[in-house]
Amino acid sequence: MSSRMKTCTFIEDYWDMDYSHKIGRAKELIAHADAVLIGAGAGFSAAAGLHYSGPEFEHDFADFIRNYGITDLYTSSFYPFSTEEERWAYWARHIYTIRYKPEVLPLYQKLLQLVVDKDYFVITTNVDGQFRKAGFCPERLFEVQGDYGLNQCLCGCHDALYNNENLVRQMVATTHDCRIPSRLVPVCPRCGGRMEVHVRKDEYFVQDAAWHAAYKRYQQYVNNLETRKSVVLLELGVGFNTPTIIRYPFEIMAESYSNTTLIRINKSETTTFLDNNSRMLLLAKDANVLYLLV
Repeated sequence: MSSRMKTCTFIEDYWDMDYSHKIGRAKELIAHADAVLIGAGAGFSAAAGLHYSGPEFEHDFADFIRNYGITDLYTSSFYPFSTEEERWAYWARHIYTIRYKPEVLPLYQKLLQLVVDKDYFVITTNVDGQFRKAGFCPERLFEVQGDYGLNQCLCGCHDALYNNENLVRQMVATTHDCRIPSRLVPVCPRCGGRMEVHVRKDEYFVQDAAWHAAYKRYQQYVNNLETRKSVVLLELGVGFNTPTIIRYPFEIMAESYSNTTLIRINKSETTTFLDNNSRMLLLAKDANVLYLLV
């Protein structure tokens, strides 16, 4: 493959083609595929309706915006709160807003409808639990970056994970002046230290037995793709925040396997390493274009 990233001429040329033809081609590829590997990033959940900034965020986090000057749910995840009571008041509302408050989002259900009869597998950097809510098989799902529904020891002193739903709901209900009661601050049951939400932020991210089992299943699925007759890599809303997890590996597979086509659905991130334009179908729209594929 080419050693440099480029915005390929073929992408610009391709977008001169009739859009309905591209939709038809994507439908045909998926219909005839005997394996569909889905890679979903933050853009997919954003298209589905989960937003980390904007009017809803400004309404739901007005007190935190006023007290701490936070501007969105991504950068505020790194805010250095002075106390555990403040830190967990923020995180409880963050987790509740993204993980527990939303019901299953229709776009995720539409994606499942598209692949339910296929031999599919999902790798995702999203931590909002929507794939599980939509009914995707847990054995066909690898949530690389964690799950907002779980807590871990902040320093990773052991590899157990703890469901946080009841605790989060209690915290949200009892938050006052951007603080929770001290009695609700979680403490590691092993070392007595601080707890953290199970999201990859540093070297202390816990990869427990279930994480390793999912990783192994993903590796086995990928290793078998070369033997398949027709493979679709369906990439949804994956940008350049962590491109080495989905974006670059998908391009490598598309370049390496002659039986494979990468369908990239991305509203703005259209750069690619691929030299062979026959291995990629670009739909420069947000993931709601899936409604046209079912």
